[in-house]
This record gives sequence, C-alpha cells and structure tokens, in this order.
Amino acid sequence: MSFTGKYQLQSQENFEVFMKALGLSDDLAQKGKDIKSISEIEQDGKKFKVTVTTGSKVMKNEFTIGEEGDMELPNGQKVKALVQMEGNNKLVAKVNVGKGELTSITELNGDTLTNVMTMGDLCCKRISKRI
Repeated sequence: MSFTGKYQLQSQENFEVFMKALGLSDDLAQKGKDIKSISEIEQDGKKFKVTVTTGSKVMKNEFTIGEEGDMELPNGQKVKALVQMEGNNKLVAKVNVGKGELTSITELNGDTLTNVMTMGDLCCKRISKRI
C-alpha cells in the first residue's frame, strides 16, 4: 500500500496540550489546533517526503525506512529520528526530544490516515482523509 497522496486533517484530540508539552508557545498551539492542515506524502519504495502545511507554516521532512535521519518537529526543533515500517500500512518513528522519547505511529487504512503521537503519559491523535 502506498502512502503517496494529499490528506486533510479531519479531527484531532489533545493537540494543544501535546504541542505545549513539546515546547510550542500557547499562542501557536492555539492557532494550530484550529487550522485544518494538509499533509502531502510522496513515497518511493523506502524513501519518503512529507510536507505538512498548517496555515503559513510549512514543515518538510524526508526519511528512509530503517535509517536514522534528521527531522523537524512542529516546534521547529531539529532531531534525529528512526522510522520503521510495520506491515505495509504503518510507520513507527521514535525520536529523542530531550525530555524523553516521542513515539509517532502513522497508519493508513483506505483513505484515512491516523497519526498517534505519545510522549510519556501524553497522547495526541490526528485523523486525516485523502483529498
């Protein structure tokens, strides 16, 4: 199953609290929760390009499955991340954010992309639909 496509955010849970815990300002976390971000994913085998546009903020990350690489978090922090694929529809990323480990699981089921981020006992869930 290919992740390639454009997805628009439909719903999210605990976004504001999670982003504040990551170090995003109250103002930016509040603005971000009200914007329906667009995620564009290009998959070429094990190589991925992910562009997330939230209002005027554009975040681009490129990674290869199984190889540690540089990534940018929503708060602008640059980190090393390792992304693995489970089955053919689930991406699991582990990132050391200084305050502990952040785990991001992105799963594609049909036209629905579900992203669950966990850091300690905090969890944020975002659901997007292919457009």
